[in-house]
Amino acid sequence: MTLHPLSGVYAAALTPLNADYSLDLDSVPVFLDFLAKRGCHGALLLGTTGEGPSFSPAERLNLFRAAPKVRESHPGFRLLAGTGTPSLTETAELNRAAFDLGFDGVVCLPPFYYRKATDEGLFAWFEAVITRSIPQDKFMLGYHFPNVAGIGFSIPLLSRLKDAFPAQFAGIKDSSHDVDLAHNLGDLFGDELLVLTGTDTYMQLALENHAGGCITAPANLLSPGLRAIWDAFRQGSSSEAQAKVSEQRHILEKYPPFPPALKALVSRLHGLPRWAVRPPLEPMADAALQSALEELAQTAYA
Repeated sequence: MTLHPLSGVYAAALTPLNADYSLDLDSVPVFLDFLAKRGCHGALLLGTTGEGPSFSPAERLNLFRAAPKVRESHPGFRLLAGTGTPSLTETAELNRAAFDLGFDGVVCLPPFYYRKATDEGLFAWFEAVITRSIPQDKFMLGYHFPNVAGIGFSIPLLSRLKDAFPAQFAGIKDSSHDVDLAHNLGDLFGDELLVLTGTDTYMQLALENHAGGCITAPANLLSPGLRAIWDAFRQGSSSEAQAKVSEQRHILEKYPPFPPALKALVSRLHGLPRWAVRPPLEPMADAALQSALEELAQTAYA
């Protein structure tokens, strides 16, 4: 199996925010350093867990500028930018800015406001975005999250994009939580389409079906276990870590949504600041935080 340059374990990184909801830019490289030390090959900035749609283009660019500092201590740490918006022009501008700053790839939602868009219309949109903003030696991942975005990537659309842009359109971040799709993608595309699963409980299964790794919200906490699964698979074996990761993911799912819960847990478990979340999200309640901590303790969380 030939590894894609973006294969590996990624956290859908939390976005550090001050109490007034402004970006805590000084904490961005500090948090990325934390993720690198816990086994992440890289991080996705301003995805769903990073509250990406809550930020203006100018704010996104400021965050992108702060992130590469992590490479002073972790030169190989990979950076992915969440750039998808319903605006073709804005998405392309964000992509170009991210690549100018040295990012390795971008992760783009389809234009989610247009929930009845056809595959023909979506292909035209992505064709324009890729042509305008993805260098020949860089990569776009489509963000397949139909339960939230309301629109996703069909198999025919993926095939057409991969045929038209075999290098630049690397593949997808698959947050569909669909086991059948994981099997189908592996059967149809093999190693030609990079799939990074968004579901921690499917990590081993996804790898067995030609996925290249993961980008998940719980990786902000569970990356050591995810990295153990990835490393074991690369060595030709399975890892006992999958059962523990699955158990911990199921615990975290009891306390939605992920951004406030993970910010509270990262703070309590690892001594990082208790970063704010932007409305309409609300901070995790103290009682829920205590309950989650007690449940995770029963799994020997470390």
